[in-house]
Order: sequence, then structure tokens, then C-alpha cells
Amino acid sequence: MRKKEKAAAVLHELSNLYPDAGCSLDFTDPLELLVATQLAAQCTDVRVNIVTKDLFKKYRTAEDYAGADLSELEEDIKSTGFFRNKARNIKECCLKLLKDYGGQVPDNMGDLLSLPGVGRKTANVLLSTIFNKPGVIVDTHCTRLAGRIGLTTSENPGIIEKDLMKILPRKEWANFSHYLVYHGREICQARKPKCEICSILPYCDYGRKKLK
Repeated sequence: MRKKEKAAAVLHELSNLYPDAGCSLDFTDPLELLVATQLAAQCTDVRVNIVTKDLFKKYRTAEDYAGADLSELEEDIKSTGFFRNKARNIKECCLKLLKDYGGQVPDNMGDLLSLPGVGRKTANVLLSTIFNKPGVIVDTHCTRLAGRIGLTTSENPGIIEKDLMKILPRKEWANFSHYLVYHGREICQARKPKCEICSILPYCDYGRKKLK
């Protein structure tokens, strides 16, 4: 089966399995999603949502983060891990938002990538979720599942993004990423994937080899 046909079949199965799949980070505006996505690096969305419940009450604008005491901000986000780097990036990111973008989160890839702590994953989350611009969101679940299924042979996020863009309908780029996250949590886990009950087993290179 060609990759494009395989992707279409997997998309169909997962869209039926997870009809409500979407961004699982809690936010009310673009800045909150920007901060939450940065905190989500090497951290679960569940933990991030616990932290941001209080964080977003304390820091409401780019000015709030830009003027924050760094050690205090570190303490506020400590349980998300890598808190020193994250706090510094968030503060510097918001300083740049104020300097170059009037305190507003920009709506294009180039400007988003100019922000400290923002890579293509974070940018695509913002573009697809806030600005309705299609983007493939390559996180750990997407990397693992796309490789196992056989939709890419790379572990490089940039290459995986391009590989998936080539074989998926543009309007489904973000949705497919969300489906993979949900399926990665429920079935295709890193250590013990439940291949025997997986609905996309017929299309998965890894699963079919494992159960031979």
C-alpha cells in the first residue's frame, strides 16, 4: 500500500475513533496557548493544565511575563520540568512580543519562529488552533506513530512534517496530528503498544511485524 493510501485509511479510522480530538491544552487567548505550548515541552498536557490554572490568573498579558521576576516565574512553572529554560524563554518571548509585535502573538510562521522558545511544533499549534491555518504538529506521539505506521522513515521533526504534508489533505494536517496524540495515549504507547486491539493494525508496519 502506498503511503498516501495508507495515510487516508489511517485518517479515516482515527477520525471515527476520536471525533472530538483537538488541542488538549487549556487556554482562552493566543498568549495563553503560546505559553502553555512552551511549557508542554517534555511535560504532559495534564500537568501543564494544572500549572496554568494559577499561572494564567497571575500573568495576564505579555507585559506581565516580560516584567516578571525570573526566579519567581521559575518557581511558578517548576513542576513542568526544565523550568529555568522555559521561564527565560517565556520572559524573552514576551519582551520580543512587546518590542516587535505590539504585545500580540503574530499569525505567521516566520514571525512565530523569531520568538525565543518557539519552534515549528509550537508555531503549528498556534497557527492551526488560533488562526485556522493548516499545519502538521510533530510531537513525540506523532514521531512515534508516524514511524511505526510507516508514513516516514525519519525521526527528524522537520522531515516528518514534510513527509506528512505530502501525503495528507491540507485541511487534515492538524487533525491528523491530534488523532495521533489521542491514539498514542490510548493504544500506541511508547513501551507497551496494544497492537492486538489496535484499529489501524492492518495499516501499521510495526504492529503487523510484532504480531506475526
